[in-house]
Amino acid sequence: MSQEKEMLAALGLSSLDELFVDVPEAVRIDGLHLPPGRSELEVVRDLKAILAKNLTADDHPCFLGAGIAHHFIPAAVRTIVGRSEFLTSYTPYQPEISQGMLQALFEYQSYIAELTGLDAVNSSAYDASTALGEAATMCFRLNEKRRLLVPEAMSWEKKSVLSNYVLGLKMEIVEYGYDPITGELDLEDLRSKVDKDTSGIYVEVPNLFGVIDSQAPFLKQEFPEAALVVGVDPISLGVLKSPGDYGADIVIGEGQSLGIDMNFGGPLLGIFACRQEHVRKMPGRVIGMTHDSEGERAFCMTLQTREQHIRRSKATSNICTNEALMAVAASVYLSILGKEGLEGLAKVNIARARKLMDSIGEIEGFDSPAFEGSHFNEFVVRTPTRPEKLNRLLLKHGIIGGVPLASHIPRLDHHMLLATTEMHSNADHDALLKALKEVS
Repeated sequence: MSQEKEMLAALGLSSLDELFVDVPEAVRIDGLHLPPGRSELEVVRDLKAILAKNLTADDHPCFLGAGIAHHFIPAAVRTIVGRSEFLTSYTPYQPEISQGMLQALFEYQSYIAELTGLDAVNSSAYDASTALGEAATMCFRLNEKRRLLVPEAMSWEKKSVLSNYVLGLKMEIVEYGYDPITGELDLEDLRSKVDKDTSGIYVEVPNLFGVIDSQAPFLKQEFPEAALVVGVDPISLGVLKSPGDYGADIVIGEGQSLGIDMNFGGPLLGIFACRQEHVRKMPGRVIGMTHDSEGERAFCMTLQTREQHIRRSKATSNICTNEALMAVAASVYLSILGKEGLEGLAKVNIARARKLMDSIGEIEGFDSPAFEGSHFNEFVVRTPTRPEKLNRLLLKHGIIGGVPLASHIPRLDHHMLLATTEMHSNADHDALLKALKEVS
């Protein structure tokens, strides 16, 4: 008897088809009609030919932003996170034997706490979108109100993830507008939408347009009853005031810029920090420093009873893993840069953006920047040609363009979001400017 027949007999089945009787006929397929197998050499050769068609940020200037951007990664970051102690380790469910990983995560939390100006940091969330979703549910736990105000000008991925997160709690997501001149939040519109049922207010500094909102530091003072959630680009905190210093209750952000490759969109790193008085309402793992039975310094997972694997339905989050390796990468990256290095990098990003946006504004038909507010390293340009068409033309020049905004904010027709970082040389900027003059 063959092994297949033996296994079927043990299961009380007469054929393999009986294993799939619960799958509706309408969704079944008639097998996978694959070509004959090939040698490893042939497959590698074909894959390399396919990959060669890609335009990568390493070979072509890339001006995409909106959450993920091209930043320099020191070789030491890849070397350290590539060590087996980090690369192959998982969430430390037995933390007493994971001292190296726990210490690295403790260092990560310490760095993020210093940047955000808050007391407690988890390690970590999947990305900025899930961090925002977790922040929304945490706002509800803080005051049991169900109305969350968010900017209209916000990443479409964040909006989608957020709406899924709050569905079970029946929270209401209300969007407030932006000032069409400055690109900052529309304070009057925000005021008109805050009420006694408002759980929290979410604001981004810098926002989707790359604008550093000058009104954000005064929101907690004006709306003290609502939890203030601030979304950040961590590199910008090298020069901007820490959100904790102006009353933020929760700070979230995307940590991809801290030594993590773009990788076609992931894995990413969700930053999440809060005030000490809110720490028991915070989702995710927290690593603490203590002493062992011999009085030596030791690290441990603390407050883990909030996690899905222990508290189940009473947990603060049902995410039961994290982005530990990415958090280690961020910790290594920040340790290499140091305070002065991060400040210098932030200033370079601001200066590069200022120079490029002004230069584009000198090209006939382009309005750059489209908003008057102060910018970090992203800005919006009004284009004479539809951004989608413009991007196709730029690709022919070997340039990866920006993000068209109209499909996400309909009234921003003919508007493109461009990002520039320390990775762009003067020659890259010149190539973009030359291409824009030719294709406009």
